[in-house]
Amino acid sequence: MNRIDISGVGIELTHLPGPSDRAPLVFLHEGLGSVSMWRQRGRLWPAELCAATDRAGWMFSRRGYGQSDPVADVRGPPRRSGAWHIGRHEPDYMHLEANEVLPQLFDRLGIAKPVLVGHSDGATIALLHAIRHPVAACIAMAPHVFVEAVALNAIDQARQLFEAAPDAADGLRQRLARHHRDVDNAFWQWNDVWLSEAFRSFDIRQDLHAIAAPLLLVQGVEDEYGSMAQLEAIRREVPHALSLELASCGHSPHRDQPDRLLAEVSGFLANVD
Repeated sequence: MNRIDISGVGIELTHLPGPSDRAPLVFLHEGLGSVSMWRQRGRLWPAELCAATDRAGWMFSRRGYGQSDPVADVRGPPRRSGAWHIGRHEPDYMHLEANEVLPQLFDRLGIAKPVLVGHSDGATIALLHAIRHPVAACIAMAPHVFVEAVALNAIDQARQLFEAAPDAADGLRQRLARHHRDVDNAFWQWNDVWLSEAFRSFDIRQDLHAIAAPLLLVQGVEDEYGSMAQLEAIRREVPHALSLELASCGHSPHRDQPDRLLAEVSGFLANVD
């Protein structure tokens, strides 16, 4: 199975085989990520984690990313159809993904309590899902639970790079185009909402106390999109959360510190069924 239909939208999906007697890992990618972008420098870190923890796994590309169907009128007036945004994203786009899209996906796949492994936007979506739905455990890498100036500055710089020299082979646009069926769809659905005035008040800290599942937080010390204040805010609301701060690591721990992360997450999941 490499595609699945969710409320009329085709979603790219990849299964990582493994035993069925333990909760499967479900990998939730970053704001510009996709199934293919989990593979870096010849390594597929999700497959390595599945093997190390003796679990099956699923990777999928959210709507408009990878080979999934695009967002219709992605820069048009904000509006919705069921679980989906049709125009420009609104500040609740991660809530919709967590509470409307993921439950449909898990129902279709027969997953009752997954282990969520989220990165960046995907980490926020994982936290939002764990607030309202049963999960076996949650790993949140570089999560965003409120908006920091450092994130907005980095996202604005990404916009400038995306628009500069669009045909340059080593430019951001062309590098992303290798991973996305519609690179403009992927980029603008993320960039427009994050840089909108309405998104500046995005803040889910007040809801985090409802997370009861085992929770591991991961942050690179040199993350250009967020600071340790994100992890500190989560720990105040979820006292049982464990934290992993990685030196010599930016926004993507699974790329910058794959071996250390693999060992730490494997240990965390050792006693999770």
